[in-house]
Amino acid sequence: MIRMRRPCRVIVSPTKTLDRLTALMIAASALAQMLIHIDGSFCEGGGQLIRNAVALSALLSTPIAIHNVRHNRRPPGLRKQHEAGKRPLMRSRIRFNNIIFAGINLAAEISCAETSGVAVGSTELEFRPRAVQLPRVLTADPGTAASTTLLLQVALPCLLFETSPETGTSILNLRGGTDATLAPQIDYTTHVFLPFMRRHFGVNVRLAIKRRGYFPKGGGSVVCTIPHIPGPLPPVVLTDRGEVRQIFGEARVGGLPFFLANRMKKAACARLRTAGFLPGQVQINAVEELPEEATGSGGGMVLWAETEAGCLIGGSAVSEKGTTPEQIGKEAAEDLLRKLNYGGCVDEYLQVCEIKVLETGTRND
Repeated sequence: MIRMRRPCRVIVSPTKTLDRLTALMIAASALAQMLIHIDGSFCEGGGQLIRNAVALSALLSTPIAIHNVRHNRRPPGLRKQHEAGKRPLMRSRIRFNNIIFAGINLAAEISCAETSGVAVGSTELEFRPRAVQLPRVLTADPGTAASTTLLLQVALPCLLFETSPETGTSILNLRGGTDATLAPQIDYTTHVFLPFMRRHFGVNVRLAIKRRGYFPKGGGSVVCTIPHIPGPLPPVVLTDRGEVRQIFGEARVGGLPFFLANRMKKAACARLRTAGFLPGQVQINAVEELPEEATGSGGGMVLWAETEAGCLIGGSAVSEKGTTPEQIGKEAAEDLLRKLNYGGCVDEYLQVCEIKVLETGTRND
């Protein structure tokens, strides 16, 4: 029930109004500085949680505190070999000896954030961002073979979504490893993630591989051109991926004989044929990097399946000491088949990237 009150006279005191406005502004400022506390032992309890948290913190201008950093790693916390110094607040080149440090400080540079606890052995850290300033030209270099694609996961949401009146594009120069284990290979980003973004969201992020960096030397160089988007992404619903229409792939070697790439290719094709795919459905290229196109020696394979509904599912394998080309080709094919057997519309790597982008950019009206 709503009761109507009698009309009454309201007397506004300018002094009291100003005092109340000041109080509201102070309260709003205090609210903005409140920390969101995150348990770093959640799920895998490693570096991915930290990278996701600082990226979202930077984009949303929300300060965070992470406890139990790398709790599920042995030893926990940020290790000694990860430390390489403190970040200059307003420099555009960042060089750290570890992907976690580089990711934190890349997000801090983009958002002019203040950090604490980013030091050897630390199990607690704070990240207090300010406004994201765009457009930017940035270079992130962990100084090792650490994955360039993991750095891209940190920077992309921050540089993609426009939060200021400035327009244009940002340039992101990434150094490190392009083909690493326990991370998406750069070819996965090129052939799966970015095409998915263009096809379903109309976002055209351009990526150029200037030089490949293989483990353990690193030394790869990747340049990303990231447009600024003034509003949220359109919602996309994918519930039925349809049948696999075609499987594509690349078997690459750098600093190694070309015939090794061909052996990877043949092994992958053979495994896919035993799974029921016809020769006409599988198109894999063997590629040899020129000496000036790669640092170190190594190789690997990336496969991706395109479905009738426009979904992209990826699989991969990276060469390691003691593995044969046949093992690499078979491993990549089985990785793709495993993800296809799940029946999902995206694989786990694409899911991590898309969830981060969608959380920050999609509106469902």
